[in-house]
Parts: sequence; C-alpha cells; structure tokens
Amino acid sequence: MRETQPISFTDFDALWRRVTGLSGATRLAALHAAYGETHRAYHNLEHVIACLRGLDEAYLVLADKPYAWDAVAVGLWYHDAIYRIGSGTNERDSADWAARDLRADGADPVFADQVHAWITATEHQAEPEGRDAQLLVDLDLGILGCPTEIYDRFETAIRQEYRRVPGFIYRRKRAEILRGFLARPAIYHTPHLHQAWEQQARENLARAIEALVG
Repeated sequence: MRETQPISFTDFDALWRRVTGLSGATRLAALHAAYGETHRAYHNLEHVIACLRGLDEAYLVLADKPYAWDAVAVGLWYHDAIYRIGSGTNERDSADWAARDLRADGADPVFADQVHAWITATEHQAEPEGRDAQLLVDLDLGILGCPTEIYDRFETAIRQEYRRVPGFIYRRKRAEILRGFLARPAIYHTPHLHQAWEQQARENLARAIEALVG
C-alpha cells in the first residue's frame, strides 16, 4: 500500500482483497450478522465504523510512519465480533475468529498472528506493547475522549447491555472499571491521540464515576 494512496479502512472488501487477494463479501456478511445481534447497544457496527474512521483520520496524519495499517484495520473490524455479556473471553474469541478467517483465506501467517495479538490487547488488562497495538487500543477507547454528550450516550448504551445486572452491583463494578482507566499514567499512547483526547477522557471518567457513586 503506497503511503500517498487515498484510502478508507471502512471499505472491508478492498481491505480484505489487499490482505488475502480474495473477496471479503462472505466475511463481511458474517461480521454484519454478529455486530447486529440484538443484545448489543454499544458494541455494534456503529462502534466499529467509528474506530475505522478514526483510523482513516490517523492515516492522514501518520501515513509516513511505519504502522501496519491494514493489520490494525482488520483488528478493528474483528475486535468485538464476539460479544457475550459477562464473558471473560470475548476478545480472545474475537481474535481467534479473525485469525481463523485470515488463515483460511491465505493471509500471511505472521499478519494473522499480529492481528490476533492486537485484538487480544483490547482486553485492556495490560499496557499495549508496540505502536500498532497502541494505535488499535487507543482507537477502541476513543469514545472516552469524545464530547460530553457523546460520552454520556456511551454510558447509557453500556448500561443497556447490562440491564439485567442489579443497579447497585452495576454501579460498583462500572465505577471500578472507570477508576482503572483514570488511574493509568496515560490512557492514550499514540502521541497525537493522547494530545487530542487525554484531557477530555479524564474529565468524562471523573464525572461518570461521580454519577455512579455519588
């Protein structure tokens, strides 16, 4: 892929053809079905497309940097493909799905392994290692740094996904998760995303925690 090439990573078929040489129509249909599951209020195709548009914008700024752009894009397309409420293996299961599809369609095994590792990093249990994993994880967390009204809709959507969890349990668990992000030395690691989103994310998180615990 030439660095001067106009590109949108939201075009899955073009992406898949670059990576495998094959049409992505069947793979895209399966992803659409997964992201359209009725229990998803936030972890849906809208979230994925928002991440990919963020990648498009990052490409315009960082195209001269040695990022594995297509691998990050495939990772974003698949990173929430499996989403079972309460499961602790969603990210790894999604990573397995991505790697399985890539290998089946003839992608470079190293490429498939990279995608698998970077999707797994969206567990957000440890600091992502390497610029590509950092970029993917930063884009996944981009919602935290959005304007207040967009962030508030995000919190409402997450509560909708966990609507069967009693309120007092949800508030405690959700506050723990948000405190974990707020306690990090840096939420975002890609320099221009850190500059753009870090302060707003910290303000959103602090406000959301206050709303949860009073």
